[in-house]
Amino acid sequence: MMYQKLKSCVASVREKVSFQPEVALILGSGLGDFADGIEIADTIEYTQIEGFPVSTVKGHKGRFVFGYVGKTPVVVMQGRVHYYEGYQMQDVVLPTRLMGMLGAKKILLTNAAGGVNETYQPGDFMMITDHITTGVPSPLIGPNIEELGTRFPDMSEVYSLRLQEVIRECAAKCGISLKEGVYVQFTGPNYETPAEVRLARSWGGDAVGMSTACEAMAARHMGMEVCGISCITNLAAGLSKQELNHKEVQETADRVAKSFKELVAELVVRM
Repeated sequence: MMYQKLKSCVASVREKVSFQPEVALILGSGLGDFADGIEIADTIEYTQIEGFPVSTVKGHKGRFVFGYVGKTPVVVMQGRVHYYEGYQMQDVVLPTRLMGMLGAKKILLTNAAGGVNETYQPGDFMMITDHITTGVPSPLIGPNIEELGTRFPDMSEVYSLRLQEVIRECAAKCGISLKEGVYVQFTGPNYETPAEVRLARSWGGDAVGMSTACEAMAARHMGMEVCGISCITNLAAGLSKQELNHKEVQETADRVAKSFKELVAELVVRM
């Protein structure tokens, strides 16, 4: 059933766009402007794709952008879909699987995240080395899509060690101080409580958010090479006296957007 839906979405895209991407990018809150600066070959609104879940979050444009970063053909998801919007987890990861089925072999996931590690500051970039998804259902629950991957996929290296090394080199070249850590996905849309943040820290988490890890799992299941970068836009609940709000997330993302674009552009070319 889900595979049929996926095939239908692929056919819907292929009717309008023939572009063949090698690298897929998902841009998080406040980071979507990166897509506007690439050499754009084509775009397609999510609403133009039959059966496609549509993002309802402010700051998420809701379209695929096809084009080139340097000479690398990419498909960029400008605005993602979240579990908290009321979609089933299989629908949340449908866009990730779709990009893989369109030809992308590698994927870069980005997000705005709350810093759980007490050494982090708003504006820091954290390379995701691993994740924890105890707080959300796996996107692989339900009948396995054999055409995409095995029933019990190995998750011992979700985030490619090769690409982690490339990210380190790119950050050094761009003069960006890079943190490295574990990303914990919760459901949202509410921000985590101080107790939940303490729990995440006791698990070994360094940042918390409401996306990304489920997409990484779906991508690994179908054999894509995955890497991820979090923009730490605020300190998580209990680590500062400030009340958490989405405006602060967007303001911090805007402030570091130039550095982020440099890092991503460098990385995509070398992936």
